[in-house]
Amino acid sequence: MKLIRRLLDRLHPSFGKGGKYEKLYPLYEAVDTFLYTPGTTTSGPSHVRDGIDLKRMMITVVVALIPCIGMAMWNTGYQANLYIAGNAAAEVVGWRHDVLLALGLTHDPGSFLANVIYGALFFVPVFLVCNIVGGMWEVLFAVVRRHEVNEGFLVTGMLFPLILPPTIPLWQVALGISFGVVIGKEVFGGTGKNFLNPALTARAFVFFAYPGNMTGDNIWIALQLRSMDGVSAATPLGELAVAQPVENAMAVVTQADHLGIDWMQTFLGTIPGSMGETSALACLIGAAILIITGVGSWRIMLSCVVGALALSSLFHAMGSSTNPMFQLPPWWHLTIGGFAFGVVFMATDPVSAAMTETGKWFYGLLIGVMTVLIRVVNPAFPEGVMLAILFANVVAPTIDYFVVQANIKRRLARNAA
Repeated sequence: MKLIRRLLDRLHPSFGKGGKYEKLYPLYEAVDTFLYTPGTTTSGPSHVRDGIDLKRMMITVVVALIPCIGMAMWNTGYQANLYIAGNAAAEVVGWRHDVLLALGLTHDPGSFLANVIYGALFFVPVFLVCNIVGGMWEVLFAVVRRHEVNEGFLVTGMLFPLILPPTIPLWQVALGISFGVVIGKEVFGGTGKNFLNPALTARAFVFFAYPGNMTGDNIWIALQLRSMDGVSAATPLGELAVAQPVENAMAVVTQADHLGIDWMQTFLGTIPGSMGETSALACLIGAAILIITGVGSWRIMLSCVVGALALSSLFHAMGSSTNPMFQLPPWWHLTIGGFAFGVVFMATDPVSAAMTETGKWFYGLLIGVMTVLIRVVNPAFPEGVMLAILFANVVAPTIDYFVVQANIKRRLARNAA
């Protein structure tokens, strides 16, 4: 480490003011501060010191995402290997299949290593594209604006792959992350000035621009087959949206011949879906890390859950003879789809969420209510958490405004008395 430190110190004059590569100083500064604590100190009057900064906050989020990342790789491989094991006609081809065989492994769903490696061969390329392309945009804007490269893009590059299906084309990943970073963040001034979550903005772009690669039954199983036209694997939400109404939605889920899952599977995450958001358990572990470290707001998480449970309980009590989503028990809404992942990692984004403590309660309630409202009332769009959070991002400043104004009025009333 001392060798690297000496090397960076020797390079500093070339990138510093008046140096040959002065315009590329943000790139040098990004490498330096990523590896070491910044050498600059604050001068002047007394100031507040805190052990947390942007870098440590982002690293904490990445650590909290580790369970979801591990689950993304394992479950992606597990779903593919499970399909192969149950379909003798499935003739797998492609370089990922060749790599698995070269390692002496087979498509055995009971093999933890085979599942993780095969899933990683789908997840890692998406992850690399997100970080390379997103990082290039971050560096470009930092150089043009002459400010430091913020570590925020590392979290965006980690979140975005986790909310994508395994079969997403890499060029669409590059377009999506470009839209999320540039339009969702940089045009507003960069990290800390964006009012929309960049990862969700990127997903919304890909979802509406290329819906065939983001929805349907043929995108959730990571396979390249020679002898079959496609692979059908519906997600629980997609299945429920088109199911026939029965006495209760539990029967819809468990009696579907080609789905056949129970609530515990949705909690653990052993179901088809976006790579990193299927496991509510992994999200709960991440939530515990964020809450203990103070990085994520427990008020937002709790109010999201309360809002979703309240409205889904109301719909469940009302029932419907035409819409099976009315019959879905409230606790299913917490584990299927991307609700748990969105609540823990997207809704708590400190930049795009409500800032005031009271506002966080209203902000979270809005997300929970909107998610269930979109899922239940609009069966054509079974997943609602993405749009719910983006909508809440837009109104978060308004929520904070009214909370602040109400507090001012209370203070004025006390002083007048």
